[in-house]
Amino acid sequence: MVYQDTLSFSTSKSGQMQDITGQIQDLVSRSGVKRGMVNIFNVGSTAAVGAIEFEPGLQEDLPRELNRIFPPGAHYDHEKAWHDGNGHSHLQATLMGPSLTVPVSEGELVLGTWQQIFHMECDIKPRQRTVLVTVYGE
Repeated sequence: MVYQDTLSFSTSKSGQMQDITGQIQDLVSRSGVKRGMVNIFNVGSTAAVGAIEFEPGLQEDLPRELNRIFPPGAHYDHEKAWHDGNGHSHLQATLMGPSLTVPVSEGELVLGTWQQIFHMECDIKPRQRTVLVTVYGE
């Protein structure tokens, strides 16, 4: 069985993280899948999804460290093509990755006690985001 749906939401700034665990669990429950996997995929090249302990300290740490690895305002050849100031956003999102796959057991996400699914905006301006969620299994 395969079930697919989307999450849509707005972001307001670079580094904004949203806990989407509850929304993903709702889609898994709606799918009827008891054993299988769920794939969470950000549609777009300047945002990412992942798993983290979703607490205020890490919500500050992760964007700060990504900015240290790929700093805004540094020279990126991406700017030659688009002149949009978000070369670092593409690199940050690529490093983090656009998707996450999580096991499903007995109709529930298999996550650690301190592990939540998040979406992170890497772009420099507000965006309307779509996350494609595909649940597959039996």
